[in-house]
Amino acid sequence: MSEERSFGELLEESIVTIHNNEVVEGTVIGVKENEIILNIGYKADGILTKSEYSNNPDVDLTKEVSIDDKLTVKVIKVNDGDGQVILTYKRLQQDKMNKIFEEAMENHEVLTGKVGAILKGGLSVDYGEGKVFIPASLVSDMYEKDLTKYEGQEIEFVLTEVNPRKRRVIGDRKQLIVAKKKEMQEALFARIEVGMMVEGTVKNLTDFGAFIDLGGADGLLHISEMSWGRVEDPKKVFKVGDQVSVMIKDISGTKIALTRKLDSNNPWKNAAEKYAKGTIVNGRIARMTDFGAFVELEEGIDALLHVSQIAIEHVDKPSDVLSVGQEVTAKIVDFNEEAKKISLSIKALEIEKQNMADDDYEDEAEVENENIAEGDAE
Repeated sequence: MSEERSFGELLEESIVTIHNNEVVEGTVIGVKENEIILNIGYKADGILTKSEYSNNPDVDLTKEVSIDDKLTVKVIKVNDGDGQVILTYKRLQQDKMNKIFEEAMENHEVLTGKVGAILKGGLSVDYGEGKVFIPASLVSDMYEKDLTKYEGQEIEFVLTEVNPRKRRVIGDRKQLIVAKKKEMQEALFARIEVGMMVEGTVKNLTDFGAFIDLGGADGLLHISEMSWGRVEDPKKVFKVGDQVSVMIKDISGTKIALTRKLDSNNPWKNAAEKYAKGTIVNGRIARMTDFGAFVELEEGIDALLHVSQIAIEHVDKPSDVLSVGQEVTAKIVDFNEEAKKISLSIKALEIEKQNMADDDYEDEAEVENENIAEGDAE
């Protein structure tokens, strides 16, 4: 006689057996705010909590899945004590991402991810279902104290460490920046030569000049090369971010010297005609010393008004009678084009005026004497 088996025994045989860490496929039979219920063909349903579905605490499970959807999940615990099977979806995705990360690291692949969070020691970057940590020292090729500007940005990086056991994936953005800059630098130096006009962006300002980003390397525009005129403070001429047109003055290794003093804008080019000896000019007092005042005739051309030439009367110091910014009229008494020096005199003009006044007085006196003589003759 054949052995009869109960319905319960037959049902037990039809249900699969599962183990911890096993990957199974389930069908969604229920969705709540904080969990998904799956039929995994086992005697108990599987529970997939919100925290095991995604690392995103704001995820809305009711919008992620629907009844009858199929999900491949991993078993965390066959029996949680209440007869339920605890599942994970995100850890299975992380396992897949770890393989993707390992292959990307082996192939030196450049990845692009979005910065999801600014951490104390660097950036947390989202890539697919995985997360990559980029230490602050590997974010850029220069030290950056404030990393908040990267929040939400898409950035490129390569992987330097993938350790699934420690759940650690390390990225490096710095080496990409260094490599790109080297490439751009080589291209720039292959293109530029002394005497060439180039466009650049003011990157940094110091007391002695401005560093101009030429797209591959920085060039120094020294304060003495900013203008034919005198520049006291580069920050009064430029601001960071300004676009400037400059000429390559010198190239020494990786150092580039720039200038804005061009032959075309050299004010001394036609100075001999404009400022010939004897010409009367107007100018502004630019600065003063104990021995005289320097008068700006135009940008790039200053002339010396010696203290002895300020007035007919004796003047101890220029500042006793003149002030910076004051407009003056003077006569050019000397022009030295080779030394680029011009000498002025207000005193000469005053003497000329005095002589003219004396001549007028003598003329009037002579006329008066002639009238008197004619009167006596009558």
